[in-house]
Amino acid sequence: MKTTFQVKGTHCPSCKALIEDICKDTPGVTACTIDFKTGKGVIEHSAKIDLDALKKEIESAGSYKVSF
Repeated sequence: MKTTFQVKGTHCPSCKALIEDICKDTPGVTACTIDFKTGKGVIEHSAKIDLDALKKEIESAGSYKVSF
């Protein structure tokens, strides 16, 4: 499955790398790409993934606001 989401508060390549690492470390996520300029993200994942937990993890890493 693919899920597209929006992350507000990204402004540099470090933001991109941090969020991609968080997503890739999440069980069930096989790939993640973030465009830090637009804040658009896409994750590839298995059907069973806790999007609420992923949202909380990303938001706790900085001043980010995630919407799926």
